[in-house]
Amino acid sequence: MPKPHRALFVKYFFTLFIAVVLPLALGAMGEAWFGYREQRVHLTELLRSESRSAADRIQTFTGGIRDQLGWLVQFPWTDGPDEQHTIDAQRLLRQVPAISSVSLFDGAGVQHAMISRLAINRVGEDANSLSDPAVDKLREGGSKVWYGPVRYQRGSEPHMTIAVSGNRDATGFATADVNLKLIWDVITAIKIGETGEAFVVDDSGRLVAHPDISLVLRGDATAEAFNRLRRDIAKSSDSATETKDIEGRPVVALAAEIPSLNWTVVVQQPAAEAFAPIRASLCRSLLLVAIGTSLAMVLAYWLAGRMSGPIRLLEDGAQRVGAGQFDHRVTISTGDEIERLATRFNEMARELGLSKEKSDRINRLKRFLAPQIAELVESAGDDTVLEGQRREVVAVFVDLRDFTSFSNRNEPEVVMSVLDEYHAAVGTIIVQHGATLTNFAGDGLMLLINAPVSCPDPALVALNLAIELRSAAQSLAAGWRKRSYGIGLGIGLAMGPATVGRIGYEGQFAYTAIGNAVNLAARLCSAAIDGQILVDEVVATAVDGQFSLQALGAITIKGYDQQVPIFAVAPDAVAGPARP
Repeated sequence: MPKPHRALFVKYFFTLFIAVVLPLALGAMGEAWFGYREQRVHLTELLRSESRSAADRIQTFTGGIRDQLGWLVQFPWTDGPDEQHTIDAQRLLRQVPAISSVSLFDGAGVQHAMISRLAINRVGEDANSLSDPAVDKLREGGSKVWYGPVRYQRGSEPHMTIAVSGNRDATGFATADVNLKLIWDVITAIKIGETGEAFVVDDSGRLVAHPDISLVLRGDATAEAFNRLRRDIAKSSDSATETKDIEGRPVVALAAEIPSLNWTVVVQQPAAEAFAPIRASLCRSLLLVAIGTSLAMVLAYWLAGRMSGPIRLLEDGAQRVGAGQFDHRVTISTGDEIERLATRFNEMARELGLSKEKSDRINRLKRFLAPQIAELVESAGDDTVLEGQRREVVAVFVDLRDFTSFSNRNEPEVVMSVLDEYHAAVGTIIVQHGATLTNFAGDGLMLLINAPVSCPDPALVALNLAIELRSAAQSLAAGWRKRSYGIGLGIGLAMGPATVGRIGYEGQFAYTAIGNAVNLAARLCSAAIDGQILVDEVVATAVDGQFSLQALGAITIKGYDQQVPIFAVAPDAVAGPARP
């Protein structure tokens, strides 16, 4: 079972620990998040710059060739040999090394010249030659320029056909077979980090240029994968996007379009390399957090120990005081609020000790006296009133009629239930009138008025008490009769000098009265019938004129040599106000 102070120590430890570590952790998380955002922005700018630069260079390359071919179709063809067009074609081959061959056609699509670096030149009208697909495309469509698909010569060199038409039909058409090695050079020259790369795909997803020529030579086999990659990039709205390359590896990529060719330049970098600076920064932050955590643990343990030590002393002191050791004192010398708390604790323990002593005295008094009288005696600070003395008292005996036969006929639970009702009703009245309960024996009660605390008109107080007790018993008896319980109440009062005081032994004391008045009150109670209150002559004389009393004459009382005059309180007598 853990020690009681362990939870307090743990609470302080974790509070101090979190107070140090949480800001470090939040700072590391914030740095990682903002670093990631900044790196994304940097990657977007870098990839956008490289992709647009490559797209612009490719656009410039193909646009330059297109413009150069346009000069070849400025003038119409003449009848017979036309050396000027041939000379212009040869000059174009010298000026643009990327062009492998140039073919010239008249407005009818008949080839007049083919100037090549690799094949034999052909000059002159060749009406029997097959129509060129590029010329057919130009003649069918409304565009002045046509870009053919990429093809590979000798399995490695990319080529494409560019064809242009003149502004007039008479000027004809010009086609050029273009070596795209320059595009491959542009693409392979792009380096993003250590392993980033660029490539070009056409509108069908087929590779045009890639640093790995084997991928290009696979043709349409990779078109679907590159199309998926291009669609993922298109969703990013001109910012770097995290996706997967054709091999399923995470990459950060961005693309730039070449509208005239319907090509797309894609620049990508492996995500692991792209975000390596973020990981490095995060590792540094985690290292700082780990160091801070270690220091925080040591500091929190030390501070929590310094705080929980005095608190453990206070906790132990509280347990001892709670166990009744009110003389226990706590000694703490920290010079701060905890020391002041210990001082207050010691003062509290002393006050609790005094309060306990006072409470014990009051509880002892309450065994004999009404609560308000017990409080009065305690406030006076003198319990000598409980010592033996001679005093004029009124003894009141109360007893239930026919209770013995009732208890013999019913179960114990029923008997105790009736007694609970009875005692609850009469107990309230006894307390209200400040009577002293000296004997509590089942259905019988012995009460004293004017002892141990004096009161004015004790006979009047006693008679008011008796009348209220009778009234309460009659109310209960009505309910008892409905349950066939034949129980009544008889009361006897007598007034005279008696010896009163505390009797008993250590741990068990009682307050009682001994004297002729006590004996007489007991005999009168025994003689009273249900609902009758019998009083002696002394009481009757003391309350003369205040209550309606009926003289019953002198009767023989057991233990008395002479007959004793007695009186009965009228059945309709009403009690006055209780003693304050």
